[in-house]
Amino acid sequence: MTHMEFAHPYFGAFVMFVVTFSAFIATVAAARFVSRKIARLDTEKLKTTLYECGPEVTKQPNKISTQFYLTALLFILFDVEIIFMFPWAINFKLLGWFGFVAMLLFLFILTIGFLYEWKKGGLEWHSIK
Repeated sequence: MTHMEFAHPYFGAFVMFVVTFSAFIATVAAARFVSRKIARLDTEKLKTTLYECGPEVTKQPNKISTQFYLTALLFILFDVEIIFMFPWAINFKLLGWFGFVAMLLFLFILTIGFLYEWKKGGLEWHSIK
């Protein structure tokens, strides 16, 4: 055994995956370490002080309106639908009945999501008063 041969066609992809994953873990660990060393922990007083003029800062609960969630859900619903329908439409004849039934099932699931969005009021934009 003088020469070790890496003949598998996906060996290079596996090596790149391992290197990329290792670099990601190392970058996250380094960022956490550096941020904990240089972060200022006494900034809460600074955030609540007045800056030149204006009303005194009061703490408010951070509540995000569900309207933003419903709008994002609606966007993803139709975005994913279009992304999957283009390749299906191009290969419609090649897929045959299996592709047709799969797309009907996909559209049925999307219809359930659309009805949920409609029921929750995601299609109406409420004005903030």
